[in-house]
Amino acid sequence: MATAGGRHVVEGEIGEEDKKPLSPVVKKTEDQMDVVEELIGMIENVKSIGEFRKTQRKECQSLVRRLKLLLPFLEEFRDLDKPIPEAALECLNKLKKAFISAKKLLTTCHCGSKIYLAFETEAIMVRFHSVYAKISRALDGMPYEELGISDEQKEQVELMRAQIRRSRSRADTQDMEFTMDLMVALSTENDRNADIASVERLANKLALRTVEELKAETLAVRRLVKERRGHNAEGTQQITLLLKKFQKFAAVPETGALDDPLMPKTRKKCASAVEIPHEFLCPITLEIMIDPVIVATGQTYERESIQQWLDSGHRTCPKSGQELTHLSLAPNFALRNLIRQWGTKNNFQLFTKEASANPKNPVTEDDGEILSLVQNLSSSQLDVQRSAVEKIRILSKESPANRILIASSGGIQPLVQLLSYPDSKIREHAVTATLNLSIDESNKKLISSENPIPAIIEILQSGTVGAKENSAAALFSLSMLDENKATVGDLNGIPPLVLLLKNGTIRGKKDAVTALFNLCLNHSNKSRAIEAGIVTPLLSLLEDRNLDMIDEILSLMLLLASNPEGRQEIGQLSFIETLVNFIRDGTPKNKECATAVLLQLGSNNSNLILAALQYGVYDHLVEVTKSGTDRGRRKANSVLQLMSKAEQIP
Repeated sequence: MATAGGRHVVEGEIGEEDKKPLSPVVKKTEDQMDVVEELIGMIENVKSIGEFRKTQRKECQSLVRRLKLLLPFLEEFRDLDKPIPEAALECLNKLKKAFISAKKLLTTCHCGSKIYLAFETEAIMVRFHSVYAKISRALDGMPYEELGISDEQKEQVELMRAQIRRSRSRADTQDMEFTMDLMVALSTENDRNADIASVERLANKLALRTVEELKAETLAVRRLVKERRGHNAEGTQQITLLLKKFQKFAAVPETGALDDPLMPKTRKKCASAVEIPHEFLCPITLEIMIDPVIVATGQTYERESIQQWLDSGHRTCPKSGQELTHLSLAPNFALRNLIRQWGTKNNFQLFTKEASANPKNPVTEDDGEILSLVQNLSSSQLDVQRSAVEKIRILSKESPANRILIASSGGIQPLVQLLSYPDSKIREHAVTATLNLSIDESNKKLISSENPIPAIIEILQSGTVGAKENSAAALFSLSMLDENKATVGDLNGIPPLVLLLKNGTIRGKKDAVTALFNLCLNHSNKSRAIEAGIVTPLLSLLEDRNLDMIDEILSLMLLLASNPEGRQEIGQLSFIETLVNFIRDGTPKNKECATAVLLQLGSNNSNLILAALQYGVYDHLVEVTKSGTDRGRRKANSVLQLMSKAEQIP
């Protein structure tokens, strides 16, 4: 070891051809190498985190993969037998902070609330970009040559940094169908089949269908409420509202294991505060069982709870998720006697209720009636057909179990055939029953295989008022399948929906908006909707306070604004003024949606940004950046940046 100018250098490291100054170096110590070991340990740790939430799974997997690219570099760094330049130590410490942020983010995406992560998709993406920026900055100035790092590892690190730059340059994309489902599901109305379909679709996408999944989500929401400490109360209420809707859809009792996450969790205890054996508790409610019964998988449940689960159309075991080979419930007399003996011994009061001698069978009771009705759909007598299709319509609305039973009894094919029947009343009943059945995802595919869309469009054009409304809702439901989006457009189904948007009842207009939104997720359908004159009635509906669908309409406008023809139609000064009014006076969600539309329009036409400035939007945008929703704040900041650039244009 020799010294030069007060710096420690390694003999033989500098040749005559390389006289550039080196970074100060320090002797490698245990503490310094601990940082390297810690970084390696964190990468190994995130590799074993496990499954990530579906909404962020792809981004999480990309982040883990990029962190793993740094592993060979860090291992080579660890094995170096030479002093470490101070510049390298500074990079390592910055990298440690970046890794801590990455680990925290990945952990949130692994076990955080699924509903929260769905609500905050864009905010989570901002956190991913922040992590990437920290990693990239930490690796700036890493003295590879002084360290003696191999070219291979240097190239690997630079490859990872290039991937980071590409990922950060990509524009954020919003799952618009998912966003519309959230809006519809959070609607205060609960009786529209479109709302039920949205809740079911969200439950499927977020994997929140079984009791076990909902228990885990309830605990995650409770942790979120505790962490927020009262902040963002509106967002927390929305998350809780949606959780309750999922619980209701899954037929989870309102009391018991899944209490309101906003309320302190309390348990009623007996005087002796004795601990109840785990095997005495119903897996659904976590309450002691009074009338335990055994299902096909051998699992035991409280009769009332499992009956409610089955009545809601579920055909799986709530605990195991296994398909039930039959729906019979066998009394578990042995366990019931054990529970009663334990209750007597421990002075535990059991609120006994006599088991029904003939417990309700959710399928066999209606089995014969539904089978008979399905057969009558093909009757040669008009009155018999009309009566059968009307009853099928009612039964298909009542419960998921009935929807499954009607389909399994062969009811879909004759119903679709009746969509083209000359009798207007039969057509209305048939299209409404088809809508009801399509709420079930498997039924949706069965219905689509019968090619019902031409007949539904015909009813939309010439049916009664109620038939037109339910036809629009049926197209909304069926267009959840991508192939049906294109089919509706190809069969000229867009213009009659636009006509319903102009002339329909309030309910008809709502069904038209949701259907058109779904259909316009297909690129070709955007042009078709614009050609059909969708923009004028949408602008008119923004002034209709009775409709209460401002956010949905603005979201549809955002879709149309991604199309050049749509921007031409929408980008009028009067509409810019309307957007400014919503940004000034609307609800937080109104402001968010209006700002997003303004950003889309202004990104393609700076004159519209200048027009918004003239309408006084600047101060309102600044307010949104301070008190708006997370997405609203980000969109507002982006619009303000556009304004800054627009004002500099000569």
